[in-house]
Amino acid sequence: MTPPTAAEMAARIEDLYGAPLPHLEAHARDREPGMLAALLASHHTIALAERNITVHRERLRQLTHPERRIDAPEVSHLLDCARRLAEAVAVRDTQAATADAVLRSLGRAPAPQPPTTSPATAPAV
Repeated sequence: MTPPTAAEMAARIEDLYGAPLPHLEAHARDREPGMLAALLASHHTIALAERNITVHRERLRQLTHPERRIDAPEVSHLLDCARRLAEAVAVRDTQAATADAVLRSLGRAPAPQPPTTSPATAPAV
């Protein structure tokens, strides 16, 4: 099973809390750290890892272009880029798996019912 993407995580967080991500981020800034803050931090980490994967994958493509010559100095750049790509994938997969497990364990609670008011009766004298 592939880990969820940052976009999929965002949709699940929005569905769980019933509000768009920017509103949830603003709400979390004004509160004590809790589950929402933890989920938003995981989402941010996954999104950053995805951007890093894209950057390092593109750089690796540039370094290994068929028309590009790979000499000794380029080998160290190639290995460093591959290492960074592997680190970004590991971060993304680990964070996504953990956040996915947490999100699966949570469910949206139904909205509380408004209190029913019964007509006040006058005490018997």
